[in-house]
Amino acid sequence: MEYTTLPHTDIEVSKICLGTMTWGNQNTEAEGHEQMDFALDKGVNFFDTAELYPVPAHPDRHSDTEKIIGTWFKKNGNRDKVILGTKIAGKADFTKFIRTTGFTPDSIRSAVDASLERLQTDYIDLYQLHWPERNTNYFGKRGYTHDVSDHWEDNIHQVLETLRDLIREGKIRQVGISNETPWGTMRFLTESKVHASLPRAITIQNPYSLLNRQFEVGLSEISIREKVGLLAYSPLGFGTLSGKYLGGMQPATARITLFPNYKRYSSEQAVRATEKYHKLAQEHGLSMAQMALAFVNTRPFVTSTIIGATSIGQLDQNIASIDLTLSEEVLKGIDEIHNAIPNPAP
Repeated sequence: MEYTTLPHTDIEVSKICLGTMTWGNQNTEAEGHEQMDFALDKGVNFFDTAELYPVPAHPDRHSDTEKIIGTWFKKNGNRDKVILGTKIAGKADFTKFIRTTGFTPDSIRSAVDASLERLQTDYIDLYQLHWPERNTNYFGKRGYTHDVSDHWEDNIHQVLETLRDLIREGKIRQVGISNETPWGTMRFLTESKVHASLPRAITIQNPYSLLNRQFEVGLSEISIREKVGLLAYSPLGFGTLSGKYLGGMQPATARITLFPNYKRYSSEQAVRATEKYHKLAQEHGLSMAQMALAFVNTRPFVTSTIIGATSIGQLDQNIASIDLTLSEEVLKGIDEIHNAIPNPAP
């Protein structure tokens, strides 16, 4: 395993981060425990979760993933071996069963306290805002369209004040943002620069893969110059970059088979690009999944790549991508495909 540090800290994390959003739905508690055991044994010390998980969001399964992690901590007593990130859900129609109040001070505090209880821990290493409260382009929206009915009041100072107080109380250690835009990222950074007592957002968790390299436009420069590390999620595009859906295949237990409304990585253009990446991998004797992950792992703005799996076999292959070095010929081929079909899955 390779390691780096969360920006602006001395917190060492593995370059591969274990994603958990299938636990409690596609995976049982026992399978989640098995994955954590396996990942930790392979040197993965960074786990990411959210109060929303498992997905799809559902009132009956709300926060079950955090509970599974909590029972694993209690069983093994190894909380000190893991750098743990979780998230507070933003406002949305599909999260009304969690709360409708957004990122108010009381909402953030109650969310943190509830996560701590479910996770059976006294602290969270990285607390993240899952997506913005304001209307903007995230979750598959390619461009920003201003909504004149959006009366969002800029409360970022207040949000950071609340998070600062929680840091002082020892409940969280660091702060991150997620599904953010260049404007939002700089807004958070500016507030913490102008007001030195406010915590700085040290990470941004956004989608990044061969099918979605939009982070490179605007956000990558911010990430490098301001040292805000990308925690790249969906690096395999809901599993499409494993090739398992090519040719119309629908594996029985696969995510897109089970949840066909997850179409973000399945457009006609995305399928065409995936076919080309598959051919490139075959030409060089590579697993397409490992090629896709190795590309993400080595980007200069990526702090850690969040992988997810529903089986130990998948998890083993995904973790092993850290050992793959892509040749200049493969990288050239990737860029040729990207230039021909850029960002087909925003």
